[in-house]
Amino acid sequence: MTSPLRVLRRIAADRTPAPRAGERCEMCADPLGDRHQHVVNVEGRQLMCVCRGCYLLFTDSAAALRYRAVPDRYLSFPDFTIAQAEWDALDIPVGLAFFFVNSSLGRTVAFYPGPAGATESELSLQSWRDLLAAHPELDVIVPDVEALMIRVPARGTACVLLPIDTCYEFVGRMRMLWRGFDGGQDVHRYLDEFFTEISARARPGGAA
Repeated sequence: MTSPLRVLRRIAADRTPAPRAGERCEMCADPLGDRHQHVVNVEGRQLMCVCRGCYLLFTDSAAALRYRAVPDRYLSFPDFTIAQAEWDALDIPVGLAFFFVNSSLGRTVAFYPGPAGATESELSLQSWRDLLAAHPELDVIVPDVEALMIRVPARGTACVLLPIDTCYEFVGRMRMLWRGFDGGQDVHRYLDEFFTEISARARPGGAA
């Protein structure tokens, strides 16, 4: 006769371990691998971890969708230069910011990193339009899911286009490392490493 203790042991052995947080698609609950994709809730600005099947449902950029698939596109603009006066006209108080088109608001918004995370800047839309007119190669941002990150000359001008989830990851890392008034050596080291890595990964802006 099988004892109750043996039955309990067999049930425990056959039971699949409960998945850890973040291991299942936030739409259909299918298991996710270590590397997975994201969609953006356009109205709420939240990122959602999703499986490949759910991701593909939201890749049509022409459709009126509540969610948008975040692409895996990286562009660099090695010839881009910006004068200090052009940067000052954007009313951004630090030397680095990222810009994305918020379709719910119908305009471009700017954020810059700091000790509290990402801070929204009161972006001058006319100044932004003037910048795009002077640098039309930058006018390629897909609304809601891509961002343009610009660093000004204090530590070397750099300009890259990258997925919005990479921007959020960047801001979170900056917040963890930030020390003192200007972020400290760890932040400056991370900035240099980040732009080196992204630039190596990106293809030149304007390429087919």
